[in-house]
Amino acid sequence: MSTFQPAPNPSIAEAQAAPAPGRAHVLVIGNEKGGSGKSTTALHIAVALLNDGAKVATLDLDARQGTLGRYVENREAFARRKGVDLPMPVHAAVPLSTLSDRAEAQADERARLEAALEQVIDTVDFVIVDTPGSDTYLSRLAHTWADTLLTPLNDSFIDLDLLARVDPDTLKIVRPSIYAEAVWKQRQLRAVQGGRPVDWVVMRNRLSSLAARNKRDMGTAIEALAKRIGFRIAAGLSERVIYKELFLTGLTLLDLKRGGPKRGDGGPSLTLSHVAARQEVRDLVAALNLPRRDAAAPLAEPAREPATGDPQSAG
Repeated sequence: MSTFQPAPNPSIAEAQAAPAPGRAHVLVIGNEKGGSGKSTTALHIAVALLNDGAKVATLDLDARQGTLGRYVENREAFARRKGVDLPMPVHAAVPLSTLSDRAEAQADERARLEAALEQVIDTVDFVIVDTPGSDTYLSRLAHTWADTLLTPLNDSFIDLDLLARVDPDTLKIVRPSIYAEAVWKQRQLRAVQGGRPVDWVVMRNRLSSLAARNKRDMGTAIEALAKRIGFRIAAGLSERVIYKELFLTGLTLLDLKRGGPKRGDGGPSLTLSHVAARQEVRDLVAALNLPRRDAAAPLAEPAREPATGDPQSAG
């Protein structure tokens, strides 16, 4: 039986917890809705950290679809074909159990996740976990390991419905919804286990460049919800074709900063639009306020959040 235990506490934090000496900081990217950009976000953050000199591992818990795994494979293949040196994360996939008995399957998945984490938790600086766009035991289990939980959210009330029910007339929060409740439960579970506080960050993806009514109303609703259930808000990635194009090569926008690869090499050339998109990635990484590798303090101002409470009864 493994003696490896989840990182100390997911109750809501007043500040980003200092990293445990010799232990990787675990960033879980979670949202029970597909198409929110979890895998794209995961690799871009990984490459940003690698470029900063950190050692990074990535875990794909959606092994059946395997988008993050394919992204990393494409990256490795591109580097071989073009003879270029690209920073690479240590990658592994954690598949769902095939056992028919529910209790046995859950025990199997717990063991698989712990085994994958044991391989890297003491040898890298950051572990980035990409979860599936659905509610699974494996995904819920991963949430209890999060030092930082990042939830990509498309700038749409359809996606916001996963976090909260919103009154259509007043735009006030009626009550937290299924995913917010699930995160609260996992925070409580981790708190009971004696873990460190979790910093929950919701990033608004696919923001319109126009000051549209939907953008304004979404901002109002998300800010109200953040105060109610305790998360920070970060600007995410805009809707850009370049993210879709980069997947086949396994590249990120941060790889283009070196002046290549050019179109003749099979990769997109750098444009002013890409420069702006690259800055979005950098701003997101800065907003995450991840701990420095060489100090027991976060990179930026600590997040300040209310004490943990029942999301249903919070005012």
